[in-house]
Amino acid sequence: MPEQEMNQIPYEFYTQKRWENWLGRAKESGFEIKESEEEPSKESAIFVNMVDDVILACLKLTARFEKGMLSSEKALEILGEIRDIVLADVEPISEDIDLMIDSVQTSLMGVVVAFECYLMGDYEEGADVGELITAAIEAEASDDLEMALDYTAQCGAAVLKGDALPEEIMAELPYGIVAEWLDGIDSISAAMVGSDSYKEFDEEGDDDF
Repeated sequence: MPEQEMNQIPYEFYTQKRWENWLGRAKESGFEIKESEEEPSKESAIFVNMVDDVILACLKLTARFEKGMLSSEKALEILGEIRDIVLADVEPISEDIDLMIDSVQTSLMGVVVAFECYLMGDYEEGADVGELITAAIEAEASDDLEMALDYTAQCGAAVLKGDALPEEIMAELPYGIVAEWLDGIDSISAAMVGSDSYKEFDEEGDDDF
C-alpha cells in the first residue's frame, strides 16, 4: 500500500472537544472524596471512564497501525496529539476533583508511554513483565523517574503484545508514581480483554458526547 494512501485518516481518533466534555462531566459531578465509603461512588466512575475512553482511542489507532493502514511515524504523530490533549494543564475545579484529574493524568502518562514504546518497537520480545515492574519500582526508589518510566513503558508494550500483568506483584505494589502509571497499563489490559471492538473500523468515527 502506498504510504500516502496508507496514512489517510477518515476521522480523528481523539479530540480536544472530547476531553473537554469529560472535564465538564467531572465538574458537574460535584465529586467529593469520602473516607467512609468502601465502594467507589457513582461519581468516581467518571474518572475511570475518562481513562478508558483515551485507551480505546489509542487501541483503535494501534489496530490501524497493525493492519498496515498507518505507518509507525503517522501513528506516533497522532498519539502525540492525543498526549498533548490529555496531559495538558487543567484549570482548577475543586480540591477533590483536581486530585482525581491529576491521578487520571498520571495513569494516562503510563498509557501514552506504553503505546509509544509499542509503536516504536522499542522493547525486548519475551521480556519478563514481573522483572520490568520490579525494575521500575527500584528505579523510582532511587529517584530515577526517567528510568522508571522507561521500564513502565516496556511493561506496557509487553501487555499490548498480549502478556499479562502478574497479579501477585500488582497486588503488592508500593504506593507511588510507578503504581499510578501501572494502573493505566492495567486498564489497557482490561480493555483488551473486555472487547475487541476497537479492531473494527467505523469510517464515520465516534460521535463526541
